[in-house]
Amino acid sequence: MKTIEIKGSFRNEVGKKNTREIRKTGNVPCIIYEKENNINFSTQESSFKNLVYTHEAHLVNLDIDGKIFKAVLHDMQFHPVTDKILHADFVQIFDNKPIIMDIPVVMTGDAVGVKAGGKLSIKRRTLKVKGLAVNLPDHLEVDVTDLKIHHSIKVGDVAFDKIELLDPKIVTIVTVSTSRVVVKTDEELAAEAAVVAAEGAEAVAETPADEKGKDKEKGKEKEKKA
Repeated sequence: MKTIEIKGSFRNEVGKKNTREIRKTGNVPCIIYEKENNINFSTQESSFKNLVYTHEAHLVNLDIDGKIFKAVLHDMQFHPVTDKILHADFVQIFDNKPIIMDIPVVMTGDAVGVKAGGKLSIKRRTLKVKGLAVNLPDHLEVDVTDLKIHHSIKVGDVAFDKIELLDPKIVTIVTVSTSRVVVKTDEELAAEAAVVAAEGAEAVAETPADEKGKDKEKGKEKEKKA
């Protein structure tokens, strides 16, 4: 997993008044959850550009007044109208201890169900995983190539090296549903043609002999006129 660096400064004061002052200067109040003590600091909102507005997960090196903390983003609060970042929570991590975090899911391949006219429906954009920081990927790839209409891929159907998936195995990641217009496969078209041919043969077999004779006479009369 890629690592980005964010620089910040320790907060000497906490409280609503100080928080408002920090936001007025274009900075974001943050906290690092440690095992023993929590650390309050602030950083420029622009520091989150490569961490938040991306489809990949990242580890973070927090450089706070020269002191380095390895962490992962735990939670973030946004303004309901302006979408400005109001607060960010980080959790400190260690190389020898497994961590839990949400990793984005990326679909690969062209589903056969979509080619047949179905619609790919992604149910989970992220999956919760557990593992050592060195083993965590930027994203989780799920191959949908063989996914047919009305079929789905669940958490229990996938696995990744050196990490554990924590979501319930029955949770659906992606499925192919029926669209309004479904393109028929060659096998389906061949089967329908066989049914039509069989029905035609049955109709001929059930035609009375006298009607068949009349049909033949009508055919001869047409040939004479011609």
